[in-house]
Amino acid sequence: MTKKTTPQPAESTPRHSVLARRRRPWATIMQVIGLSLAVVMVSTAAIAGIVAWKITSTIDSVALAGETGTEEEIKLSGIGAMKGAFNVLIVGSDTRKGEREKFGGSSVGATLNDVNIIVHVSEDHTRATAVSIPRDLVVPIPSCPREDGSGYNSGMSGQPINVALSYGGLACAVLTAEALSGLKIKYAALVTFRGVASLASAIGGVDVCVNDKVDDPYTGLYFPKKGTYNIKGWEALAFLRSRHGVGDGSDLGRISSQQVYLSSLVRKIQDEGVLFDPTKVYGLASVAASSMTLSNSLSSLDTMAAMALVLKDIPRENIMFIQYPGRTGVGGIYAGKVAPLTDLADLLFSTIRKDKPFKLAKDATGVGSEVKGNAKPTGSGKVLSGIQGQSAAQDTCSVSYAY
Repeated sequence: MTKKTTPQPAESTPRHSVLARRRRPWATIMQVIGLSLAVVMVSTAAIAGIVAWKITSTIDSVALAGETGTEEEIKLSGIGAMKGAFNVLIVGSDTRKGEREKFGGSSVGATLNDVNIIVHVSEDHTRATAVSIPRDLVVPIPSCPREDGSGYNSGMSGQPINVALSYGGLACAVLTAEALSGLKIKYAALVTFRGVASLASAIGGVDVCVNDKVDDPYTGLYFPKKGTYNIKGWEALAFLRSRHGVGDGSDLGRISSQQVYLSSLVRKIQDEGVLFDPTKVYGLASVAASSMTLSNSLSSLDTMAAMALVLKDIPRENIMFIQYPGRTGVGGIYAGKVAPLTDLADLLFSTIRKDKPFKLAKDATGVGSEVKGNAKPTGSGKVLSGIQGQSAAQDTCSVSYAY
């Protein structure tokens, strides 16, 4: 058993880098709100109404491109109404607005979508695949509606994907992800730095393993030696954003390290009964509602509860965290950025669009992480050679950056 060591405080905050998931953690948020509904259902109708109102009244929502109905018109008819496959885009914003002064310096700067995760749930609701797109991946940005409704911005042939949010808001990030993946994405959610830090604390922290000392001066992340650490708050955010502390110092290494966190998060939810602790449930739901912007299609409690009911029963070996295929070290418009490996990407998304199960090779965790102990199953079906990632069943450690 790996010895747990209390890490030194990580109060310094980054000047750059990226937010991760959970973030996100989208599945957590959906399950949390779904269980919240189940809890209030056994209470009085008055209490149920108050809890629902306190959560929903703080949710910000926006329309995606092509959404013409009102929020009421696009709600599900009930919490059991989620049918078939569905796709969600989870966006992590790097906005410094309203954050601590030393967090990223005094300049607010542009708002970028530094985390982009496409979540696909299969037709039969037995599998979930979360594809992380590198923030520096150079892609075409399609023509996007302006947020003020005054028309459309022109498309661009090649830009880092993380400019889409500043170019046309959440709707533009969705259109860009749709063009890249070939998937129709009906639902989307955006979470801020503060939201990720608060969610990590509300859930009681997440255990992450590192294979050696980690010292990232850019995020303030510091682990004195290898081992397992329980991280929460701003330290969790520093871990998710750390690029110079893990792997090869690239965005690709950071993504595979982020998947260490996400897989551990899923196991915590399933093993520790997090969703049966009313205090944590309400805390998570409240933080999520106050720190996220949702598409109109996702802003209904009915919709979120329906998704939660689907996600809660998916086996962890069938919850896959995948890295969009890309590479660094390419010149031209890809200089200093990430170039897509189109053949592998086409194979990956063709498999997802056809709703076929797949699994990864045993050594496919990526440069920022490694399997701890015996390898666990990574999905089912055909092996997609060359695709990197892991399943939630795999216990993995982040690989320390070698200076």
